[in-house]
Amino acid sequence: MQHTVSPAPDVHAPIDPVNAETPIVPVLTDPDPTAIPDVVIRRLPVYVRTLQSLHADDILTVSSDELADHIGVTAAQIRRDLSYFGRFGKQGKGYDTGFLADRIAEILGLNTHWDVALAGVGNLGRGVLRYRGFSLPGSSFDIVAVFDRGHHGPDDRIDGIPILPTDRMTEVLLERGIRVGIIAVPAAAAQEIADRMIAGGVKALLNYAPVVLKVPDDVTVREIDPVSALQSMTYYLRDR
Repeated sequence: MQHTVSPAPDVHAPIDPVNAETPIVPVLTDPDPTAIPDVVIRRLPVYVRTLQSLHADDILTVSSDELADHIGVTAAQIRRDLSYFGRFGKQGKGYDTGFLADRIAEILGLNTHWDVALAGVGNLGRGVLRYRGFSLPGSSFDIVAVFDRGHHGPDDRIDGIPILPTDRMTEVLLERGIRVGIIAVPAAAAQEIADRMIAGGVKALLNYAPVVLKVPDDVTVREIDPVSALQSMTYYLRDR
């Protein structure tokens, strides 16, 4: 059963530094994730990145119209998205960029450090492991365990991380409490890897394999398939 989300502010909530008379609801006290459209959650990281960039450029306040211009959505869409999580200001006053970036980051769980497991050390897996975004200051994610089906010796490492056999995956994930996994293996092996990760306690999977994974309802999957993305874009090129 879904919980009703009330937009009414808590009188004991912290005060918006831009609009001192407006309390802010920090986070829903009993949110039901299914009550918030997934497309809204997918937009929140873009809001965080944009707000952090503005704050780094010493732009301390921004209106919803200005923020919309930076992101490429409407101001009404931004206000509607934020309304799922509380009140963050008042029309005409603008948002405090640093404050709002921190609040959305907290909503997304980015104020927590997340250990990540990677399956596959082929060209794709190595590229993911060496992606610079993981090493930037403030990154919430750290790849700490790497698995591969190939024959690797006990001293085989990649960027200092031991390469462990796939058949130890579930055991290691349970021991280390890892809840986020990245799948960078061929399509034929992806479902088996997903099953092993889920058995090890992983609840969030980033899947690079061109296959739709079957997972329990309490596991979230994001799929990245460049070929499918290109195929969806060529539709718009047919008559241009």
